[in-house]
Amino acid sequence: MKTATMPALRVQPELRQAAEEILRPGETLSAFVEDSLRRNVEFRRVQQEFIARGLASRDAAKESGEYVSAKKVLSKLSAKLKKASNKQSAK
Repeated sequence: MKTATMPALRVQPELRQAAEEILRPGETLSAFVEDSLRRNVEFRRVQQEFIARGLASRDAAKESGEYVSAKKVLSKLSAKLKKASNKQSAK
């Protein structure tokens, strides 16, 4: 597959300097920008999927009339957190 170029990006000199200052040894500014772009694309994809699942769940609840109380959800989440904390403490 052929590669494509991204549009040139104009930024304030302070932003460029800040980016250059945090580069890892051997890392180029281009590699940093590409990594940032990949991470943001993935984040937005996951975010869109999360919202779609939430809206689908809302619609299913409206259709069925079955809802779960916040108290029950928080209780289940608390139990999961406690279980995970216990596993972490056992290590």
